[in-house]
Amino acid sequence: MPELPEVENARQVLLGALDREIKAINDNDDWVCRPHPPGEIAKALVGGKLTVAHRRGKTMWCETENRDGTEGPTLGVHLGMGGRLIVTDSAGERTGGGPERPDRQPRKAEWDRFTMNFADGGQLRLFDKRRLGRVRLEPNLDGLGPDAEDISAADFRTRIARSRMAIKARLLDQSVLAGVGNLLADETLWQAKLNPAAKADELTRTELDRLHRNLERSLRSAIEKGGVHTGTIIEHRHVDGHCPRCGAEMRHGTVGGRSTWWCGEEQA
Repeated sequence: MPELPEVENARQVLLGALDREIKAINDNDDWVCRPHPPGEIAKALVGGKLTVAHRRGKTMWCETENRDGTEGPTLGVHLGMGGRLIVTDSAGERTGGGPERPDRQPRKAEWDRFTMNFADGGQLRLFDKRRLGRVRLEPNLDGLGPDAEDISAADFRTRIARSRMAIKARLLDQSVLAGVGNLLADETLWQAKLNPAAKADELTRTELDRLHRNLERSLRSAIEKGGVHTGTIIEHRHVDGHCPRCGAEMRHGTVGGRSTWWCGEEQA
């Protein structure tokens, strides 16, 4: 599942689609575009423009402008498990997002689940083999906590420590803090040398501040390197894996209903 760094990288790709007149939209996939029937998103957006690309946690959306310059509906885009956004210029060349990843099998036209054609000849496409992405108008953001990249240390302490839940489960609660997924939680807790099963309300101020600093550091690194899979501990999360910092055996268990890895020495 894409976490905050992957979605932020997708948002940066989406910047290439802004302020371009929308000529046509293929929104015929009624699962990806649910609850909208085919043609409803197109009717709302064709002739207008995407104007601003936002992200909170793992949720991404665009403000829009109608053809007459008035404010249009917001357009929400969710990547699902493995979707990715592709934006091209008038010559059909990709405008951002790094080199195109090779596919193990020939591409199928139906894997482009949502396509927006611009008047200049370019496109915005949601490419999603597994059909788990989502495009919809006026997405509801009410259930999301503050963005994990922007939260202050004081707000982080208050929100995280207000529970007897395991600290990893608390980090994963999107209503508390938006954007942290399973891999980022394991990486951040390892960086902070905290046991993922420790009770959130029993952590000291020093421990919570250390966790916040390492969350900031882990996020910056993952965004710069292209995703949470680039974290230091990630490649060691397996049977017979060892902590790259102290050499101790990695431990595995379930915390907050999620598969979890931690250092058997430093996070005991």
